[in-house]
Amino acid sequence: MDKIASFTVNHLTLQRGIYVSRKDITPSGDVITTFDIRMTEPNRQEALPGEVLHAIEHLAATYLRNHAEWRDRVVYWGPMGCRTGNYLLLSGDYDSRDVVELMRETFRFIADYEGEIPGATPRDCGNYSYMDQVGARKEARRFLDEVLDCITPSQLVYPE
Repeated sequence: MDKIASFTVNHLTLQRGIYVSRKDITPSGDVITTFDIRMTEPNRQEALPGEVLHAIEHLAATYLRNHAEWRDRVVYWGPMGCRTGNYLLLSGDYDSRDVVELMRETFRFIADYEGEIPGATPRDCGNYSYMDQVGARKEARRFLDEVLDCITPSQLVYPE
């Protein structure tokens, strides 16, 4: 069996950042760009707690799907199984630098969000109580301060 593309990325040198993970062409010819929104350094920093990642998922997905400019291009936002970041899938052909400002806005929204987490009810979510909003705010602020607000070119392209 062939190794999938995401398993060929050198996780030993991967930094926190925004990376194009893949670009797929649908049968109708549309491009879907998958972004790796890497919040922690794999195998070198602690993975994000599941409750934190779940809260980030609800807040980011809600923000992105309501964003005036991007909402019609958002296909998916969700956590990585390894808990070191998230995937963002957009309809269209993009590079990492195209979404830096969108990610700053998204993580600023999460860092500053107060109130009930959207969709965090037994009716709306399969594990509604498995969320840590305080932790989500803290990790969003850390990602903003340490990565997004000072992102470098090496944090926008996968390492060789």
